[in-house]
Amino acid sequence: MEQRRYERRKGRGYLVGCVVAVLLWSGASAQIRYSISEEVNEGTVVGNVANDLGLDKSTLRDRKYRIVSSNADHLFHVNQNDGVLYVSRNIDREEVCAQSSKCLINLKTVLENPLEVHYVVVEVLDINDHSPSFPEKEKHLEISESVLPGARFQLKPSRDLDSGHFSVQQYKLSHNDYFRLEVRDKGKDGKIPILVLQKSLDREAARSNSLELTALDGGKPPKNGSMNIVVNVLDVNDNTPVFSKDIYSVTLSENAPIGTTVVQVNATDLDEGQNGEVYYSFGNSVSNTLFKLFDINTSTGEIIVKALIDYEEKDKYEIEIEASDKGLAPLTTEKSVIIQIVDINDNAPEIEVTSFSNSIPEDSRTGTTVALISVHDLDSGLNGKVICSIGEDVPFALSPSLQDKMYSLVTKSPLDRERRSKYDVTIIAKDAGQPSLSSAKTISVVVSDVNDNRPEFSLSPYTFYVTEANEPGASVFSVKAFDRDETENALISYHILRDGNKDNKVTSFLNINTESGDILALKSFDFETLKTFQFQVVASDSGTPSLSSNVTVNVFILDQNDNAPVILYPVSSNGSAEGVEEVPRNVNAGHLVTKVRAYDADIGYNGWLLFSLQEVTDHSLFGLDRYTGQIRTLRSFTETDEAEHKLVILVKDNGNVSLSATATVVVKVVEPKEAFAASDVKSATKDEEDNNVIFYLMITLGSVSTLFLISIIVLIAMQCSKSTDYTSKYLQETNYDGTLCHSIQYRSGEKRYMLVGPRMSIGSTIVPGSHANTLVLPDRRHTSGEAIA
Repeated sequence: MEQRRYERRKGRGYLVGCVVAVLLWSGASAQIRYSISEEVNEGTVVGNVANDLGLDKSTLRDRKYRIVSSNADHLFHVNQNDGVLYVSRNIDREEVCAQSSKCLINLKTVLENPLEVHYVVVEVLDINDHSPSFPEKEKHLEISESVLPGARFQLKPSRDLDSGHFSVQQYKLSHNDYFRLEVRDKGKDGKIPILVLQKSLDREAARSNSLELTALDGGKPPKNGSMNIVVNVLDVNDNTPVFSKDIYSVTLSENAPIGTTVVQVNATDLDEGQNGEVYYSFGNSVSNTLFKLFDINTSTGEIIVKALIDYEEKDKYEIEIEASDKGLAPLTTEKSVIIQIVDINDNAPEIEVTSFSNSIPEDSRTGTTVALISVHDLDSGLNGKVICSIGEDVPFALSPSLQDKMYSLVTKSPLDRERRSKYDVTIIAKDAGQPSLSSAKTISVVVSDVNDNRPEFSLSPYTFYVTEANEPGASVFSVKAFDRDETENALISYHILRDGNKDNKVTSFLNINTESGDILALKSFDFETLKTFQFQVVASDSGTPSLSSNVTVNVFILDQNDNAPVILYPVSSNGSAEGVEEVPRNVNAGHLVTKVRAYDADIGYNGWLLFSLQEVTDHSLFGLDRYTGQIRTLRSFTETDEAEHKLVILVKDNGNVSLSATATVVVKVVEPKEAFAASDVKSATKDEEDNNVIFYLMITLGSVSTLFLISIIVLIAMQCSKSTDYTSKYLQETNYDGTLCHSIQYRSGEKRYMLVGPRMSIGSTIVPGSHANTLVLPDRRHTSGEAIA
């Protein structure tokens, strides 16, 4: 039974409602629109929301599908079983939407778990369910018989609650011999019926006439309403009231206090008695709006302010005033009163940004337009004249446009994003009223970056110290640059400047990380072959066009103990550090047996050699000088001493991890005659060796002298040119080669000592923290400068 009743309601709802569904999908929510006629029965189906939205009907009840609109949920309800939207009660369009052109009811439906919101719009269509009606069922008109044909009698119009085509469209007057009907169209105020006398009345023939006025709407079939008009014919009252002025025109300030008298009209009637007494009223054509704003004193004719007057809503009102006498057949005269509203300054200017670019490049030319601004003031005259201004602390200015009340916000000075990247520009609009009103609006202008800054290195030049024997492929040092621009313009890449110069081949063994600036050495450095070098690194940004800068990098190689001592003497014919020395048995204590000579390619403490006896057959017979390597007898030989003694000498340097070498000296004790014979042979051999040594010493002395002269010439040339272009104050000359050693000899009592160490220039110092092997020359630029001064 319930199912059949549901199907009948459903079928009747679709036939009566004329439902149209339109789906508008947007993300997780949807909007659907239906239309339905007003006055449909309760339970009429509006539409199947679940089907139209594609919802799963089996989950509607569990997800508590319902309408949550607070203002319309009593008009409709949704079935949680099938998702059908029903009418909950009779809907009167005129009650819900008054006389709006469209009647739209917005419903919001929700589903839970998960939450979904769907919007349903129901348009209630107007039907012709109201008939026209007159404010009076019967209208009595009293007309004197002396009224001439052509007299006009305006009637109150009929009203129809329906809108549009279903409102009052025409009037019809019942057939009679005295009156005809005219209709004046007042637009939104409707159509006004007017009775026009077309034949003089004869009271003796008829004391009254009964007419029927019918109003019809535009429905099919049309609905109608009627009003009886009873025309009573009075005796002669042949004078109508006459206003004292032909035109009533007054001014009224807006916002005038309620109760203010606008104007007083005055009319007189030449008749006597009641036929001469005049009362005032608004004409029948006066709209409801005027009734709300103004009132009239029926006795005095004073028009009084009844509500707040706003110039911006309307600046002029025209009110029809009727002056009627109190005769048995009152005569009425109409007069229009024109009220001109005077504006006062009660509206502040309104600022509207019609076109705005929230970012502007920092290299924009002066006069570049940032925004178009329009100002409006609802007031008029000086009250509506607006002057705009901005602060002086921003690089912008307001430029008036050719169009009235339009301004351009333009740049007045160059912009620099690195100094300031954002400006909050406050625009002030002020009218010329008294007192003046103003308003302000702030817009934010972002200065966008252009590539106008080169990368800058944190140091210039860079100086690095790298220990020799570094691991190939490892990072040895790093350079860093920064760019005051932003985004791509500040993205820096690095590369090494390789100019192909033969003197700078070391750069071919360097590589740089283009992003981080870490510099890697592709091979190990050897202090003994390379002590210092110089190259340049270029930093380029990613802007268009790209900007770059370079920096000089000075690298000093630090020595470490990577060279073991080399035994120069004794050396056997097969190259091993072995030698045989013959000593006469009759020598005394302190006799020089031989001297072990050694060399270390390192410098400083790494090249400082110490000698010690590692192995000896008789500790009481021989002694070794720790610093010179001289082997001497400690006592005289005895008959019991062996004829041959083996001495193993350990030579080691003073590095942190000491390196060493050994030499073996075999001392043979011989009789004096044998010693002299051997001495002659050795003397001849030694003379030959001394000749070779002298030859080599002469070559070395000549080379050193030549280098010294060249150095003196270069120094004099540098002093004369007064050049101050020094790339580094650190030692780069040949006297910082780390391969030459010198000895310092001194005596302590009867003993003489010799300290072997690296060669150092006079005035040089050892820099702390440089592993005691970096020599720093005093800054001769200041010395020379002071000498010149």
